[in-house]
Amino acid sequence: MVKRHFSDIDTWVFDLDNTLYPPSARLFDQIERRMTDWVMRTLGVDHSQADELRARYWREHGTTLAGLMHNHGIDPWDFLMDVHDIDMTVLQAAPDLARAIAALPGRRIVYTNADTVYAARVLAARGLAEVFDAAERIRELMVEQGIMVQIANNEALSAARLNGSQMQAIRAMAVMKNVGLHVAADGLALGNMAGASPTGGALVVVGDREG
Repeated sequence: MVKRHFSDIDTWVFDLDNTLYPPSARLFDQIERRMTDWVMRTLGVDHSQADELRARYWREHGTTLAGLMHNHGIDPWDFLMDVHDIDMTVLQAAPDLARAIAALPGRRIVYTNADTVYAARVLAARGLAEVFDAAERIRELMVEQGIMVQIANNEALSAARLNGSQMQAIRAMAVMKNVGLHVAADGLALGNMAGASPTGGALVVVGDREG
């Protein structure tokens, strides 16, 4: 019965991290250590300062990368390539998972915020490289669909961009953590959306902060 309900699905999209491998592999422990090392080298601070910045930027900006871009104007791609250059020997092949995914009809895509080199290494270590049709970075997938993706420095700026999109009859979405919603409140007030084009559209997605 379950199989019949999914018979019309022609594309399957899988998240990568902590989904196609178990959280017990603790890849993020390695990534966080490399983040701290990267901050030490790039900003010229000691280990304790770098670790504090890494954690604080994550709390205040949603990701360490967003905080580094906002406060220091760093190159995001250099950061991503460096911090994801980790040891994959902690991952084990998953033949049962590979067979199950291969049995799904239609296209099978891996979806990730990380770089595609990292994604390919994870899939190879898990024995899953051959069962997926593509490993897509979110940014590249959005561009292919004609969608512009931007990282706002804070929730207020995100709300301002959402308002601006309505003035130009553009459909737009703002995504933010719940602890920052009050910062965006003025920008999201109904009065600020008055006069929005009927051919536009605004969506706000608010999620709980992890932990």
